[in-house]
Amino acid sequence: MQPLWLSDTPASAELWARLLAEHSTSGLWPLLLDAYAPGDAEFRPWASGELFPESMSSPHAHDPADLLALWWSAYTKTDEHYDLLTLDERLAVIAPFGRTLPSPVLSHEPVMGADEMATEYARVFADQHPQSRLGLVAAACGADALTAAGWGGPANYDNDTAKFSAVVRDWERRFGARVVAVGFDTLHLSVVAPPMSAEGALLVAAEHFAFCPDNIWQGSRPHTLDAYAERIVGMNSWDFWWD
Repeated sequence: MQPLWLSDTPASAELWARLLAEHSTSGLWPLLLDAYAPGDAEFRPWASGELFPESMSSPHAHDPADLLALWWSAYTKTDEHYDLLTLDERLAVIAPFGRTLPSPVLSHEPVMGADEMATEYARVFADQHPQSRLGLVAAACGADALTAAGWGGPANYDNDTAKFSAVVRDWERRFGARVVAVGFDTLHLSVVAPPMSAEGALLVAAEHFAFCPDNIWQGSRPHTLDAYAERIVGMNSWDFWWD
């Protein structure tokens, strides 16, 4: 059984939105899928056989807070060698918190309008990526769809996507995040309840770094949590890229 149904032609945001509205009855989560590179004839990984659902565990088997703390501990070791950053730059990333990941930021409850925000972001993404195709995955939510499809975007850090799904599930609950689009090694979420203060954004930035260190290590300079946090205050979309 194929884990993913893939359209042959580019998808419209309107169709994506209609399928999202039908998810509660269809059980199929819609994804806007981007290829490895513009003009990629194989449309990797979606049409090239590079999906491995059988290799994944279950998102329910992992505690998101434990995962983030474990990843933070691994990526904040100052005795590790990273060609892209100097020691001073590595220290600057973790300066606000040191080696201990802060407690997760709490969202305002309840989170409303998440699907409406996802629909707005789908229109933006489809306009910016006109060659993206539609994917349908049998999954309870967008976070689970990443694992069910067998996507391996963060494989250079961990090849069990269920761990990343567990964290995204938690963001769905706390921030009204929705998985809208996925690329070869990119993930694009809409967020209806992003942090609105500098303090809250800094806590979320720490979670983002643990989840996807390349967002900061290889993002815009300066490579600091403070600078990254400034960029995500009030942002209704979160984008991740793993090298």
